[in-house]
Amino acid sequence: MEKQESDLDRDRQYCELCGKMENLLKCGRCRSSFYCSKEHQKQHWKKHKLICKEPDKAQPPKQNQPAPPGDDGTPEKDTENQTPQEADSASLPQTTEAPEVGVKVGEEGSNNTAKPNGQTSSSPQKLATEYIVPCMNKHGICVVDNFLGADVGLCILDNVKSLYKTGRFTDGQLVSQKSDSTKDIRGDKITWIEGKEPGCEKILFLMSRMDDLIRHCNGKLGNYTINGRTKAMVACYPGNGTGYVRHVDNPNGDGRCVTCIYYLNKDWNAKEHGGLLRIFPEGKAQFADIEPKFDRLLLFWSDRRNPHEVQPAFATRYAITVWYFDADERARAKEKYLTGAGEKGVKVELDKSSDPS
Repeated sequence: MEKQESDLDRDRQYCELCGKMENLLKCGRCRSSFYCSKEHQKQHWKKHKLICKEPDKAQPPKQNQPAPPGDDGTPEKDTENQTPQEADSASLPQTTEAPEVGVKVGEEGSNNTAKPNGQTSSSPQKLATEYIVPCMNKHGICVVDNFLGADVGLCILDNVKSLYKTGRFTDGQLVSQKSDSTKDIRGDKITWIEGKEPGCEKILFLMSRMDDLIRHCNGKLGNYTINGRTKAMVACYPGNGTGYVRHVDNPNGDGRCVTCIYYLNKDWNAKEHGGLLRIFPEGKAQFADIEPKFDRLLLFWSDRRNPHEVQPAFATRYAITVWYFDADERARAKEKYLTGAGEKGVKVELDKSSDPS
């Protein structure tokens, strides 16, 4: 039975503190949370103890799992049904909140904004297959609210703000830059993150959760077979009225098929702060206005089906974008020596059956 469940479970486990997915230990009390080390378990215990509960008492204890640490960060002695020998394990968990998904499109010229139109259960697999896949295949756009929860979102925001203070951000570049007018076209400051950089642990965790969703969607999103992605582009609009004029992410077939954006803007008010992402779905006299709300995940097709613009932002606006590659188109693009945002790509294994090379 454990063997049958291992592949699915392995796609749902990660360290609660840093997001690492390999060589994990399972919490000895609740047996549903995971850590890459006892040290990370101790560091996370103050938060985890609030939700850590023993499973059904009829369930037999497993072997060699670490007991939860005490309030002071030291391992706790066994209580009631907890034995000192409870089992190790490894693999991606379920989301802790019920995200909302969907998109509402407005007539051209209206002020309607995109709003969620559904809710998910806690499973990333259900979120992917029951909401994201049908929403993307029908609309080409999908909004997921409360994606990681406020606590995790704030940690990611802290990573981004600290990163911004280092001065690593540079002016955003165009895929095909033929003049010096870039600032007239886009006003964001960006940096590319692999996730292994110091101080980017929570950004890496976000990327791993994005990968998890795409892994469960793979083979069901249009006719795409996704086998990799770019690094994460962390972007900041400084709030001085800059935006990004109407454009297409992948106009020339560079391999990018899905754009995935995570927003980090607390208490965002579009009427006051602006900064809407307006999408103009191809062939429709409609648009979709997406507010860059905190802990909101947005997905849409990267090609000419979704021209979009970032309207002028009058408050600091943060977002993290990852583009996913279709295997066939990416291979063709490499043959044609296409570059641009795609050249910053990294190979990530999303499916054991896929070949990321």
